[in-house]
Amino acid sequence: MNAIKVAVLGSNSFSGSDFIDLLLSETDFQVLGISRSSEKPRWQLPYREHTSQKFSFMQANMVREADTILTRLKEFNPDFIVNFAAQSEVGPSWDHPDHWFDTNITALARLIKGLQNQGYPSRYVHISSPEVYGTCLAPITEDAEMRPSTPYAVSKASADMFLSVMHEHCGLPLVTVRSTNVYGPYQQLFKIIPRSVIYLKQGKTIPLHGGGQAIKSYIHIRDVSLGTLRIMTEGDIGNIYHLSPESGISIRNIVGRICKLMGKDFATVTSEIDERLAQDAAYIIDSTRARQAFGWAPEISLEEGLQHVISWIDANWTAIQAEPLDYVHKP
Repeated sequence: MNAIKVAVLGSNSFSGSDFIDLLLSETDFQVLGISRSSEKPRWQLPYREHTSQKFSFMQANMVREADTILTRLKEFNPDFIVNFAAQSEVGPSWDHPDHWFDTNITALARLIKGLQNQGYPSRYVHISSPEVYGTCLAPITEDAEMRPSTPYAVSKASADMFLSVMHEHCGLPLVTVRSTNVYGPYQQLFKIIPRSVIYLKQGKTIPLHGGGQAIKSYIHIRDVSLGTLRIMTEGDIGNIYHLSPESGISIRNIVGRICKLMGKDFATVTSEIDERLAQDAAYIIDSTRARQAFGWAPEISLEEGLQHVISWIDANWTAIQAEPLDYVHKP
């Protein structure tokens, strides 16, 4: 039996690299990873623990090297394309909105048009974001109105609308995934969970924007990867699927749990600062569709997942100490 071919765009991203790690843990997949940057060190990419010959990597930038990517995809002839590639940070999108639109809309449109000309795969899996809904104070279903409130969210909503049109009128075999706040080992160090662990190890105070009152729906990256795999292989073309826990939790509470796991006093190691511009108050989305269609549900508890992050940072502390803890923008 021939291996199932999967092309993963954005293979160096946190979510993309975990998805590849999951695929390489299975026996049925041959994977092509494409990313704009060179492969990261082993401690930053989970799939590099594998010695499998089933993975190949290509460095190429979607914005500037679309034709190169399309040529490689034609050679590889994937059964599935899963696209994690995007400018994905919310706050910095206010500073360079054109960079977000270049990647998340223009480059995407060029890619999809190129795929149309050379033949679509059996499914194209688009990784979207619940940011397109704006604030989600109550569980939001997949047919909710999009009300983006940041340049990043506008770019993702525009991409979603374009892909929907290409599905409806041009036959793009589109399946869309919107997952909530992913976390886990190997995540970018500037994210609140790994950064909080690092600050506590360094004896620094953790700043809480808006006092940490914003509600997020944290879900372990492996639970999301497992859901994405089911959606890729079994999802109904044209559908959007949410992947989320059953309830949200404040950033303040998340940091408090990290402090408890690490034996630190929350009140003495945190400080309150101004809220970020246009910070959405909550992300609480409904994942009933995926739960009923695939029997999917998050399996990794929050405490277990936070301990995974702490253990990963402990194991790679020498390397992590040499890394910057702030977001570095790359156009």
